[in-house]
Amino acid sequence: MIILGIDPGYAITGFGVIRVRDRRLTALDYGVIKTEVHTSFPERLLAIDQALAELSSRYQPDCFVVEELFFSRNTTTAIGTAQARGVAVVAAARAFLPVYEYTPMQVKLAVTGYGRADKKQMQEMVRVLLRLKEMPKPDDAADALAVAICHAHSGNHESHLAVGGYQ
Repeated sequence: MIILGIDPGYAITGFGVIRVRDRRLTALDYGVIKTEVHTSFPERLLAIDQALAELSSRYQPDCFVVEELFFSRNTTTAIGTAQARGVAVVAAARAFLPVYEYTPMQVKLAVTGYGRADKKQMQEMVRVLLRLKEMPKPDDAADALAVAICHAHSGNHESHLAVGGYQ
């Protein structure tokens, strides 16, 4: 199984592609999709969509996995990030792929065993679980790998957002 993990954002969207074979996790690719500050918002969303379509075409994932949003303060940032998240869901639907969602706490629990783990703990466990020589950087890419690992560990391969609409 190939999983495309996504940490959505309109300025920076993290992505992580992992392969799960015989309970062994392997990182195939990870990084970020950056959009330019002076670009119009619709063009930024289009750039994210095009990059996700290219990743989907290149790696042929079995699913997209997206971290659920959690914001306590800045609603302007939350709205933009939610729109970028929507682009990821649409990109998956366009490729006829299921979309799975996990909260930040679920991701931390699945990756570190502790639902309130900090960034450093998360990055180190992602490095260890994927047998990487260095901690994945930047944080957005590490977060995307973490959400993909969460899905691999969850066994949650049936309950997902339906292709073509929400269940």
